Amino acid sequence: MFPDSKYLCSLKLTNRSGSWAGQLGDGRAIGLFETTNPKTRTRYELQLKGAGRTPYSRFADGKAVLRSSIREYIVSEALSALGVPTTRALSITLLPQSKVLRERLEPGAIVARFAESWLRIGTFDLLRARGDRELIRQLATYVAEDVFQGWEALPAMLPLDQSQSSDTVDNPPRHVSWDQVEGPPGSEENRFARLYREIARRNAKTVAAWQAYGFMNGVLNTDNTSIYGLSLDYGPFAFMDNFDPQYTPNHDDHLLRYCYKNQPSIIWWNLVRLGESLGELIGAGEDVDKEDFVRDGVTEEAAPAIIKRAEEIIDRTGKEFRMVFLNEYKRIMSNRLGLRSQKETDFQVLFSELLDTLEALELDFNHFFRRLSNISLSDIETKETRERTASIFFHNEGFGGIGYTEDSARQRVGDWLDKWRQRIIEDWGVDQDLERQRIMKSTNPKFLPRGWILDEVIERVERRGDREVLGRVMHMALNPFNEEWGQNHDEEERFCGDVPRFKRAMMCSCSS
Repeated sequence: MFPDSKYLCSLKLTNRSGSWAGQLGDGRAIGLFETTNPKTRTRYELQLKGAGRTPYSRFADGKAVLRSSIREYIVSEALSALGVPTTRALSITLLPQSKVLRERLEPGAIVARFAESWLRIGTFDLLRARGDRELIRQLATYVAEDVFQGWEALPAMLPLDQSQSSDTVDNPPRHVSWDQVEGPPGSEENRFARLYREIARRNAKTVAAWQAYGFMNGVLNTDNTSIYGLSLDYGPFAFMDNFDPQYTPNHDDHLLRYCYKNQPSIIWWNLVRLGESLGELIGAGEDVDKEDFVRDGVTEEAAPAIIKRAEEIIDRTGKEFRMVFLNEYKRIMSNRLGLRSQKETDFQVLFSELLDTLEALELDFNHFFRRLSNISLSDIETKETRERTASIFFHNEGFGGIGYTEDSARQRVGDWLDKWRQRIIEDWGVDQDLERQRIMKSTNPKFLPRGWILDEVIERVERRGDREVLGRVMHMALNPFNEEWGQNHDEEERFCGDVPRFKRAMMCSCSS
C-alpha cells in the first residue's frame, strides 16, 4: 500500500506555463485496489475516474464528461496496441442522465482504468513545495521497492563514451528541439541516483515512441509525466495528420510549449524538476543512510558538495536520456521504414529527409508509412515509375505546400523513394520483398483514432444513442494493423482513408 495515502491520492499539479502553480487539481480519481499478476509478477493499480467527489476534490464535482471519457477509453488501448507504454482502460460506463457542467452541460461517464503506477513527477513536486523531505524519501523508497520491484533491479550508468555516436547524440533530429543537457559525469552514485536514472530512461523510450508514431499528449506538465514512463491522463491529445513539427492539439497552448517537436525536451525539463526533488538524496552519495543525514538533512558545510554531486548526476542522466531516446527513435523509425539494419547515414538521408518532405508537401504522417508498406520494389524501379507512384501519398485534393508544382512534388517524393529502395535492396535483396511488405504492415497501423473520428464517435454516442460504433472503433483500435475488421466495410475504409480537409490538425480543450 502507499506509505501515506492522504498525500498520495489523486494528486494533480498545474504548471502548464512551465512554472510551479502551487495548487491541486480536482482529485476525482478513486483508487480501488492493487493486484499482482501471478504469472508475470507485474503489479497493477485500479482506479475509477469520474465516479464523484473524493476528500481531495476541493470545489470540483469529481465527475468526468462522456466526451473525454470516450477519448481516454479508446486512445489508451490504441497506444497499447501500438506497443507504446500507457495506462489501460478496462471499461466505460455511460451516464446519460448525469449532467456535468464544463464549457456546456454534458452527459457524464466513468472509466475504469489500470496501470503499473499512477504516480507522477508532480507527486514529488508537491512534497518538495511543502518541504516534506521525510515523505520524499519514503515515497522514493516505495517507488523503488514496490513499483520497480526492488533496488537491485535499477540500472547502473551507461558507458556513454563507448555507446554514443556523434551522428545521433550530438545531432538530434531537426524536427526535435532540445534543452542543453550536456554535463560532466556523476560520481558516488547511490541507489536513489539509480532510481532517477530508471525513471529517466523509461520516459525517454516513451517519448521516442510518441515521436515515431506522431502522437502528442497536449499537456506535458509534471503532473502528466509518469514515474513509470507511461502515457497517461489523456486530455487534448492527438495523432498527427499532416506532418507539422509545430502542431499542438491543445488550443490553450498558445506558445506551443507542448507541440510535437518540443515533447522530448519538455519531458527532460520535467525530469530535471524530479532531479531537484530528489536532489538531497542523490547528492548525498554514500552518506545517504547516515543517521545524522537522515535526521537533519543537508548541513551548511556539506551543501556545496551535495549540490555539485546532484547537478553532475542530473547532467549525466540528461546525456543518457538523450542517448536512450535517440536509440529507441531510430529503432522504431527503422522498423517503420522496413529496414533490417541501421546505418548512421539513415538518420539524415532517410529519416530527416522524409520528415522535411512530408512537411514541405503537407502530407499525412502515418498514412505515408502504411502506403509505403504496400509498395513493391518493382513499382519503383525507374524514375518514371517512382514519380508516378508518388501520387499515392497525396491527399484526395492533391499535395499542399508552397512553391511546388505537380511535377516538382512528384520528383521530390520520387527522389526519396529511390534512396529508400536502395536501402531496402541492401537489407533484403529483391527476393524477399513480400516478406518485407508483410513485416512493414505489422509495424505501420492502417487505423489510428484520429481527432475527427473520435469527434464523430462522441457525437453518435451522445446525440444519436449509437453505442455500437464505440465497440467497432475500439475493435479497430485494438487491431490497428489489420487490413480489414469484418464489421462495417464502408465505415472502416472511411475511417482509414484521407482525413477530411477541414478536420485536419484539430484542437480541443483540457476540460473534462
